[in-house]
Amino acid sequence: MSDRSDRPLGEPPRRLSAHVEAARLDPGLYLVATPIGAARDITLRALDVLNSADLLAAEDTRVLRHLMDIHGIPLRGRRILSYHDHNGDRARPALLAALADGGSVTYCSDAGTPLVADPGYRLALDAAEAGARVHALPGPSAALAALSVAGLPSDRFLFLGFPPSTATARQTWLRGWMAVDSTLILYESPRRVSRCLQDIAAIDPARIAVVARELTKKFEEVIRGAAGDLASDPRMEALKGEVVMVLDRPSAVEVDDDRLRTVLLRHMATMSVKDAARETAKELGLPRRDVYQRALALSGE
Repeated sequence: MSDRSDRPLGEPPRRLSAHVEAARLDPGLYLVATPIGAARDITLRALDVLNSADLLAAEDTRVLRHLMDIHGIPLRGRRILSYHDHNGDRARPALLAALADGGSVTYCSDAGTPLVADPGYRLALDAAEAGARVHALPGPSAALAALSVAGLPSDRFLFLGFPPSTATARQTWLRGWMAVDSTLILYESPRRVSRCLQDIAAIDPARIAVVARELTKKFEEVIRGAAGDLASDPRMEALKGEVVMVLDRPSAVEVDDDRLRTVLLRHMATMSVKDAARETAKELGLPRRDVYQRALALSGE
């Protein structure tokens, strides 16, 4: 077995030689993904861009300044402008003006990838519409990290952000999304995880759920189980830190063809084929695309 680093087998690993560059950046907006926990989870390119950009912007200026201090990135007289959901309309013109002047502007949210349940959407949209180039610097994402460790199917997944905080709205929201044939990823406050699991269990107690807490941090914890079991798990009441929940896709529902035909024909008597398929799929808990194909066949008959 060859050692692709050309280091003899058994020799202790050597320190990597890496450095931060200060090359002139092309004009544009740079959306920089930053660590969600471990400070070393940042790319060399991200450090290069933070080192070289003409203007820096961040959801929390203190968080970005601390990250730059950890990695030895100097400000060299540059300011870090605050840009978040509450001041975006006021702060955006200054950033767009810098882009219009041919400058390079970076934006970092508190942790993870900007725009993924974080500010930055409007800034990226306005920059693109103004003709500026928008660059993505990929890196950490709590949603994808949770999906990686969840052990659930990842060929088709859907990121949902935060559920509604009120019970009635959350139950309606969950009922709609849990019918989708996809692995679901959602963020939740640690104070509401237990209630959210209870609502999930009321819909489908056998649905496998994964609660991932403090990913990449010292107290990282990943708890897996059926929603019904996790809803009564006392650990859910005492969670702390950042939480990502991942839900398995729905189990296959067995419905005989006569039942499917009866429900479809009932809805098709008053609806279009597409609407009848949608309502039937919702009523019987079946994949919409399969029901739609059956409805097309019935309409042809």
